[in-house]
Amino acid sequence: MANVTIIGAQWGDEGKGKVVDWLASRADIVVRFQGGHNAGHTLVVGNQTYKLSLLPSGLVRGKLGIIGNGVVIDPSALLLEIERMRDQGLHITPETLRIADNAPLILPVHAAIDRAREAARGERRIGTTGRGIGPAYEDKVARRAIRVCDLAEPETLDWRLDELLLHHNTLLAGLGAETFEKQTLRNDLIALAPQILPFAEPVWERLAEARKSGARILFEGAQAVMLDVDHGTYPYVTSSNTVAGQAAAGAGLGPDAVGRVLGIAKAYCTRVGSGPFPTELSDATGRLLGERGHEFGTVTGRARRCGWFDAALVRQAVKVGGIQGLALTKLDVLDQMQELKIGIGYRIDGAEYRHLPPGAAAQAKAEPIYETIEGWSGSTRGARSYAELPAQAIKYIRRIEELVECPVTLLSTSPERDDTILMTDPFAD
Repeated sequence: MANVTIIGAQWGDEGKGKVVDWLASRADIVVRFQGGHNAGHTLVVGNQTYKLSLLPSGLVRGKLGIIGNGVVIDPSALLLEIERMRDQGLHITPETLRIADNAPLILPVHAAIDRAREAARGERRIGTTGRGIGPAYEDKVARRAIRVCDLAEPETLDWRLDELLLHHNTLLAGLGAETFEKQTLRNDLIALAPQILPFAEPVWERLAEARKSGARILFEGAQAVMLDVDHGTYPYVTSSNTVAGQAAAGAGLGPDAVGRVLGIAKAYCTRVGSGPFPTELSDATGRLLGERGHEFGTVTGRARRCGWFDAALVRQAVKVGGIQGLALTKLDVLDQMQELKIGIGYRIDGAEYRHLPPGAAAQAKAEPIYETIEGWSGSTRGARSYAELPAQAIKYIRRIEELVECPVTLLSTSPERDDTILMTDPFAD
């Protein structure tokens, strides 16, 4: 059976939650493979709205959810999210949710460092959520992280906390922030252990058995390709790899397990936080997109910056992200707009580029090169077949396909679960 990996093809917030939820009905297991609780997926199911940060979206469909080793986990945030979802009627137990025992933990000291460093950056702040994701990933690669499995070994916690606090308290003191006591952190972790450990296991083994039995696995990414720590608009990026290749490493499987890669993109473009955004609109059109699209971050609540669809950016995401099919969301937000623009490249100091160069100074100076296309007067909202779409909306989709060099295989025409048009089944062998 084919597996499917879903990643964002812009700067995040493209509607991955709905697409994962919609495809999860045909999967057996849904795996979250990177990021932390800085990411958010909103799912609208009838009268219920589920806002997930760490939990795999497939849990809403009653599927087995797995949090892989590529995720950094704030145990307190995870337990609060589980409780919140239970209050909304979801059945979340160690039978429905498994956590990689080698996943790193986010501690309160990580969030403190995150906030203190952002404050010290002043006008050059990156725009992090302040939740400690970056510092937790730093500890992982510096080999001083505390992992889920360490909660079962109090003696390991002792010396790991010594090493961790030697580093972080020095930084906090230098930044003029409050430092942390080892015993307080240790006691909190020991108290959390009985609530977290029942979910923990070597998930790589479960996934290997699932593949052997022919189960369908859906890998769920957070953020998006242009926030990838290697391939995104550095340094205004997240702290993990968000491309499809990370699904294998972040779950404990070989690269052949990734399967078909579906990239999610809005029919326009948004970004939360700081960093370059060549097609951003600061005018009435940008505000209209934000109002129609209800553009506020699921996790942060911050208003998203809005702009025209950037085909050059998405083409880059397609190439480096391994995207084989594009899911285009929020097409209905463009209804009734007389004229639309698509970014097809950039002009920097008089030179033209088909992609954003890696240098921060060059990215900041990038001006979009636009192609203008006629809008449509009809409505796409709620459409469930191509026959229901205005002819000009179809032309817009076709032009996007040409520019990004990737077929649009799925369309979302409203937040509702079933307002979806599927052209190519990503689970097909």
